[in-house]
Amino acid sequence: MIVRVAAVLMLLLPGVAAQSRTVTQGAHRMEIQLERLDGSAWKTIDPGLVLQQGDRVRFRFRTNFDGFLYVMNQSTSGKYEQLFPREETGQDNRVTANKEYQVPSTSTAFRIAGPAGHEVVYWLVSPARLTEGVPRVGTPSGEGKPLTLIPRCDDAMLRSRGDCIDTSAGPKLVPRGEQVPDNLSAAAEQGKRDLLFMRQKDTAVIASTEPLTGPVIYEFRLAHR
Repeated sequence: MIVRVAAVLMLLLPGVAAQSRTVTQGAHRMEIQLERLDGSAWKTIDPGLVLQQGDRVRFRFRTNFDGFLYVMNQSTSGKYEQLFPREETGQDNRVTANKEYQVPSTSTAFRIAGPAGHEVVYWLVSPARLTEGVPRVGTPSGEGKPLTLIPRCDDAMLRSRGDCIDTSAGPKLVPRGEQVPDNLSAAAEQGKRDLLFMRQKDTAVIASTEPLTGPVIYEFRLAHR
């Protein structure tokens, strides 16, 4: 059984540029790995790998601080939808320092389908659970503009086996003025603007040199054909 999550990212039920700056020890830090199902095994892949139709993917996530995680997706058609937490992907979105989490947290996976382009997966991490004073994360009724950025292979990044790597994919700061889901707009406005984005092999690292005192939002672009 397949439950549609978005025009390009779908939930599949079971059975069916690096910086050299060193992050200080006291910094708040988040790590994301992208995994793809290869046969019967999940393998970590380059965050910028251009995915193919039908690929099944999931994320691994770790922080060095306690908090709560919310994940939403904007498909290439412009539609927004909450990916996590939700019934199919897991309801418990509390994260504990130095513990690895899987998104989806259930035995499900996301499947690539739909028009070629860049999925924009928004990651909202808050030291405290969102309350009435902060916009709740839920599926907004409105839709954004279709995304027209077409994945491009970086010739300098071609791997020995010919993988197509799009260096514009992976984790990014949400640009000021970029349209985001209505229920994330407040967090985007108050989010830190001096986050560090680094790479450690195939692990994407997002860090703040100062403790986070409120929600922080950034995006992870998934490129696919």
